[in-house]
Amino acid sequence: MDSSFAEAVRQPPPSPVPFRGVLPRRAVLLGGAGVLLGAAGCAGGGPAGPSAAAPTGSPTPVTTAVGSPPAAGSPAALPAVTPWVPGPGEVAPDVKLRAVQLVEALGTWPAGGQGVAAAGARAAALGLNPALAAQAGPLLPAADRAVVQVVYAQYGGLLADSASVMVVCRQWTAQADGTVAEGGTTVDVRLGRAQPRWTVTELHPADPGPPAAALSAAARAVLTDTRILLPPAALADVTSGAVHDSVLRAMLTLAQTYTFQVTVLRSGHPLDVFGTDRPSDHPQGRGVDVWQIDGRTVADPATDHALVDGFMRAAAAAGSYNVGGPRRLSGGVTANQFFSDDTHHDHVHAGFTD
Repeated sequence: MDSSFAEAVRQPPPSPVPFRGVLPRRAVLLGGAGVLLGAAGCAGGGPAGPSAAAPTGSPTPVTTAVGSPPAAGSPAALPAVTPWVPGPGEVAPDVKLRAVQLVEALGTWPAGGQGVAAAGARAAALGLNPALAAQAGPLLPAADRAVVQVVYAQYGGLLADSASVMVVCRQWTAQADGTVAEGGTTVDVRLGRAQPRWTVTELHPADPGPPAAALSAAARAVLTDTRILLPPAALADVTSGAVHDSVLRAMLTLAQTYTFQVTVLRSGHPLDVFGTDRPSDHPQGRGVDVWQIDGRTVADPATDHALVDGFMRAAAAAGSYNVGGPRRLSGGVTANQFFSDDTHHDHVHAGFTD
């Protein structure tokens, strides 16, 4: 999420655990022939990456193996998943929870629960408009059964009467023949203030685009750097070739010092700075948001301020003109290089001009 002021002055052109990538990096084949990678929401493969105890405010890591043949006469096993709940320090936690509960309901169903009509009934059971199911896109792949695990919910914008919550999720689907596939997406969930709870008004799932025929050296390096942890939509953004090298090079520089989990790069983010008509850096491939640094959640009050503040200053030193986070830092190349607001209480944003 970008700073409204900085965008206005810029002339356009539980102990935390690293995210287990939905699309294992060993499944990304890079070479002269291009990139072989399933689109977000439909890729196969199993969890990869280091493991630890589950972080507060994040799901317990799913460890059930997927992709293995089921036992004779039994349905394909899907991982056990854990409902996401806001952790300590979240601003307006029920707004996030409302968005997450809808994504979990839409993207999870038993045998016989597939399709838009059934998804609409699940939305209605939450007291939400069943027509929202028609906007669910990649959350409703053709499958006999499915489960969703939300990784994190980050604000794309938070105003007095409206909000954007970017819900990052993993999804496993099972076909009637026993085939299990792993994927995921990011959904920009729009909400409006209502009683007794905020209501969901729109869904905007990520649309990363197809893999590029060839990738830059920076993109290839990001895809193989184990200290940069990408969720499905962000991984697909990199493989699409639509993320600018200035962002990728900065991520690689940050990874020399930190291990960090990305929330969003390009797709799944609001097109405009929320509440304005100014284009955001993210859809242009010029921004990165990070919700966890060295296993510590940015929003958690127990996270050392020096860790997050140091990451913000390192992002500025790596070339970001526009660094937001839970605190507005002093200094900077310009007077407004650092900013903070309620929207950025839960992540660090770094925007780039080229």
